[in-house]
Amino acid sequence: MPESRATYALFLRRKQGRLGDIWHIDELFVKIQGEQLYLWRAVNQDGDTLDILVTKQRNKRAAKRFFRKVLKGQGEPPWKLITDKLRSYPAADHEVFPSVEHRTGRYENNRAEVSHQHTREQERQMRRFKSIAQAQRSLTVHGQIQNLFRVGRRHLKAAHYRLLRDLAFADWREVSCVG
Repeated sequence: MPESRATYALFLRRKQGRLGDIWHIDELFVKIQGEQLYLWRAVNQDGDTLDILVTKQRNKRAAKRFFRKVLKGQGEPPWKLITDKLRSYPAADHEVFPSVEHRTGRYENNRAEVSHQHTREQERQMRRFKSIAQAQRSLTVHGQIQNLFRVGRRHLKAAHYRLLRDLAFADWREVSCVG
């Protein structure tokens, strides 16, 4: 059974399997110990966090590294990739995902932009992240746990919503060994 936060995230990731065919990717500036770093995040069409990476640079090499990390976690490339207009994305996309449709239209990447709100909230509660490793661990675990408990409310009857929440809590009890 899981013993640490990282083990929770790994267990939950294995349990949920592959998530979505449309990936929304975005980066965010984060300050850690006075140094400006970049937090890369990939979410699917439902808003579920696919993966997170904290890097010191925001260039083609970092974008390729992140694309490969997400691809390794998901197993298959996406059907469609949606990003903002950062020039590193198309350069890395052509090398890692040559046959994937890449879109950069205005407002199309709002799903990824909105997913950063939880990061900022967590950053405020923790009074900033103390190290790159701590930010990476904390945000990865938070993303996986959020995927478990965030049940979409759209077009669901209350009984179905309660059933999905009960299943999520059952999974959490199994992972966390809470009786």
